[in-house]
Amino acid sequence: MLRELSIKNLAIIDELTTSFTEGLNVISGETGAGKSIIMGALSLLLGERASNDLIRSSEKSAEVEALFDIEEENGIRERLDSMGLYDGNELHMKRTVSRSGKNRVYINGSPATLGMLSSLSGFLVNICGQHEHQVILDADNHIDILDEFGALLPLRTEYSDLYNEYQALLRRLEELKTANREKGEREELLRFQLKEIQESGLRIGEDAELQSEKKILINAQKLKEYAEEAYDILYGREGSVLEGFVQTVKNLKEIKTIDSGLAVSDEEMESAEFGLEEIAYALRDYKKGIDFNPERLEEIDDRLEYLGRLKRKYGGEIGHILEKERDIEEELGLISSMEEEIGRASEEISEKQEIVLSKAAELSRERRNAARLLEEQVEREIHSMMMNNTGFEVRFLQSPEESDVSYLNPKGIDALEFYLSTNIGEDMKPLNKIASGGELSRIVLAMKKVLATTASVGTVVFDEVDSGIGGAAAEAVGEKLRDVSTHHQVICITHLPQIACFGTTHFLVSKEVSKGRTNTCINFLDESERVDEITRMLGGLEITEKTREHAREMLKASQIK
Repeated sequence: MLRELSIKNLAIIDELTTSFTEGLNVISGETGAGKSIIMGALSLLLGERASNDLIRSSEKSAEVEALFDIEEENGIRERLDSMGLYDGNELHMKRTVSRSGKNRVYINGSPATLGMLSSLSGFLVNICGQHEHQVILDADNHIDILDEFGALLPLRTEYSDLYNEYQALLRRLEELKTANREKGEREELLRFQLKEIQESGLRIGEDAELQSEKKILINAQKLKEYAEEAYDILYGREGSVLEGFVQTVKNLKEIKTIDSGLAVSDEEMESAEFGLEEIAYALRDYKKGIDFNPERLEEIDDRLEYLGRLKRKYGGEIGHILEKERDIEEELGLISSMEEEIGRASEEISEKQEIVLSKAAELSRERRNAARLLEEQVEREIHSMMMNNTGFEVRFLQSPEESDVSYLNPKGIDALEFYLSTNIGEDMKPLNKIASGGELSRIVLAMKKVLATTASVGTVVFDEVDSGIGGAAAEAVGEKLRDVSTHHQVICITHLPQIACFGTTHFLVSKEVSKGRTNTCINFLDESERVDEITRMLGGLEITEKTREHAREMLKASQIK
């Protein structure tokens, strides 16, 4: 329930704070006084998009704050708890709109988002203005209204879960069938790819080995020349390194016969001589093995080009190609079992379909029961608001067989629409084809009255509920608003005294000029002031004592009814 609303620097409002009570809170005032601004401020707190144009001239920002009593609102307490914002039985919401674009939202003192505000609004306030009329007129919403009235939303959720599972199975079956239709081409392609990879004879590291061999072949002439020159220097020519080393060994031995202090052993000299000979023999054999073979070079180039094509086709490395081979073998195994998969999926769908149809039929039966009750209650409420000849019907537009799955949709198997007849002898017609502004306002109110005991929202705001009505009809609407206020806190903006007199609390919105600026004020009216306001609403510019007496009588009569 809305306890307090504070507004600062919004449109022509400088600063105001007002406290609301339980029951029916009436707001009245002359046209243009700012009543719609107050409702607009409340809408901002419920998550509506804001514009800088709302900020009062010469001010940098506007602020709206509200305090709600949520002691008996379990739904919103649970939602706040899930957000980590629950802070007892009061909910404080604040929103700042800035010209700089740095808008701020706070919930119970903690920074929040616009989305969080919107997610809470459904538990807090329902504003019934032109939008609510549009909701009622849209036939797509009628099934939701009926389900809410009949407390069928839990049953519909059960059905919806089953329906979503059923749809998922249908999609899976279609995927399998599509794959099965395409499996011929797919299987042929996979077998070709598998054969190509298997016959390639790939080895990990083969490409690196071929690159190394290619490098040697390309440089064969240089390698042979280097080897021959090294061999000649070391061993082949007169005065070679090895020949000189042999003489060196002889000299070392002669030195040692004279001076044993030379620190070179016979083993070291023999080892060095043997090592040089080994190098010489290795160079001799190496140069003999070097042969520029253009045929082999061409073979290597062809093989490397072939490996490159496989890499581009199946993966960047030989290891990836071999992994692809394993994947293809696995997919071929799945293709071979496709028919079995389709059979199992079809059986599962048949089982699920039976369950979904059964739940849809149950939901439809409950809807038809709820529809009869809704018709009775809405007609009773409409008749009590001076629409005695009006008939209301929940018309089911289709009667599918319980085994006909073609009618299944996310909300069941039903398509329905509200029909209305406002005159005796006239056929029922769709609500959006027949209702005038005044009739529609009363129908919306009748719906709210009927749904009052099932709705979870704490506060209901009626704006323009008096559109197109007056006299006895307006009085009946006032009584109905008071009835709704026994289940919810009601805030009603009205221009009609017949409605205003039923208020538990009455507020007057007015404009005043101070220091060259226009400002909107809202004031609580005591009994005397309330008589004055009802008198104004009755008499307009010309107020007489007779009009004032009429106002007193209306207020007194409204308390008796």
